[in-house]
Amino acid sequence: MESRTEPAEREPDIAVREPDTSARPPLVRELLLVAGLFLVYKFGRQLANGHTGEAFRNARRVWDAERALRLPGEGAVQDVLLSGDTLVHIANTYYATVHFPATALFLIWLYLRRPRHYVWSRRVLAALTAAALVLHLTFPLAPPRMLAAAGLVDTGQVYGPTVYGAAPQTDSMANQFAAMPSLHFGWALMLAVGLIAATSSRWRWLWLLHPLITLLVVVGTANHYWLDAIAATALLGIALAVIKLRGPGRSLVVRRHAPAREPAASGVTR
Repeated sequence: MESRTEPAEREPDIAVREPDTSARPPLVRELLLVAGLFLVYKFGRQLANGHTGEAFRNARRVWDAERALRLPGEGAVQDVLLSGDTLVHIANTYYATVHFPATALFLIWLYLRRPRHYVWSRRVLAALTAAALVLHLTFPLAPPRMLAAAGLVDTGQVYGPTVYGAAPQTDSMANQFAAMPSLHFGWALMLAVGLIAATSSRWRWLWLLHPLITLLVVVGTANHYWLDAIAATALLGIALAVIKLRGPGRSLVVRRHAPAREPAASGVTR
């Protein structure tokens, strides 16, 4: 009598892609670090207040430089927004409410799902913001809504909502003479770059719509010049060149789990 057991056929492993938690820094430390960086930037910008004359002289220089470079007038974008009250109100709301929440959600998602990309993105944003602060302090700049030569409307004050006080010289909440570079645009561009790098969907390039819309909004509402966005792009490019993304491209660990196997077939007796 002979007994033979046939081995069960092995099924392919199932790949499970999970966040690489080994790259995730401690949460409390990150909250303190990000909050500290924000406060340093917020209070640092206030140091540039009071340079009204210099800010307007620089504004005229920037305006003349744009015309010499034959850049399109900011008024062309604003004319589109002013074609209807609803459109300009949406643009003002976008400017006032999207900037910080979008950046915060971007960092939170990366922290939870792409830890290595989070560390890289936080470092790049910190470098970009630090460089912007230096430029704000050394080159105070009145935005185009304040420059008579530009002939633009302060859409925030006229149509609302606005995040700025009516008197820039006495505004204690924000430094209105820190137009260059545009961190609204710089942060939006980094958000798109970070999400494109951290994801693999063929639709990920649509994230570029965020900086594009932000650019049209900051220019159309007369809060920034074209050159403000160009300066932000240049600073971000330098930060990205210096601060490299290290490790696996997707911040994921692929764990393979074999499904439960069926019991071996019963022996065959002859």
